[in-house]
Amino acid sequence: MLEVLRLVKQYKNFVAVNELDMLVRPGEIVGLLGPNGAGKTTAMRCCAGILKPTFGTIRINGADIQTDQAKAKAGLAFVPEVPSLYELLTVQEHLKFIAMCFNRLDIFDQQGEAILDRFHLLEKKNELVATLSKGMRQKLSVACALIHEANVFLFDEPLIGVDPSGARELKEEIIRQRDAGGTILISTHLLDTAEKLCDRVLIVNKGKNIAEGTLAELQSDTHMEGQSLEEVFLKLTKEGDEATTIPHA
Repeated sequence: MLEVLRLVKQYKNFVAVNELDMLVRPGEIVGLLGPNGAGKTTAMRCCAGILKPTFGTIRINGADIQTDQAKAKAGLAFVPEVPSLYELLTVQEHLKFIAMCFNRLDIFDQQGEAILDRFHLLEKKNELVATLSKGMRQKLSVACALIHEANVFLFDEPLIGVDPSGARELKEEIIRQRDAGGTILISTHLLDTAEKLCDRVLIVNKGKNIAEGTLAELQSDTHMEGQSLEEVFLKLTKEGDEATTIPHA
């Protein structure tokens, strides 16, 4: 489970995230949506423990990411938009290194090659990461997210730059993890994908929650029954100041 309570991230006079609340339960995919500069990536990085919040609480499976980081990160996997990989390691070495970081070499020994094969990386296992395409790097990043058996997944624009075949594989993997009880938060600009993939969405603007719920709930609350997520999103975020907070548990 991922719990975010009154999250604030401020840089001098600029507030990137302003009292953001989120709850992502086991067995669901939640889309984090918003215009450019809405604070999505900042919020994701705070949840991953990369950035320190100015204020607020973030819990991963009940463990506070600030005060009990080791326990929180044991169940957490973060896949950034631009994977930060060690380019002078081979694909197999990289996966093994991540397993070692989490003290889970047992999983690597048992499942490492099967995970690489699932993402069509097995034939490239002895190639340097530096030689991989953007799509292959993204697949390796997801493989690394799976190697320590995390159950809370943060995906920041996971499908950008990935070819249609690779995108389909990644979406299938995300659904597989959801169906296995995983807690999944996805930040994306691909609204048609979010509409099909996510169980519900959280829309933010200027760092604040402005709407939350399933597509049907958002359609009802905005009196836009039958409209696409894109149309609902555009109405709610129009000019950034006209949206009204619409909470749903």
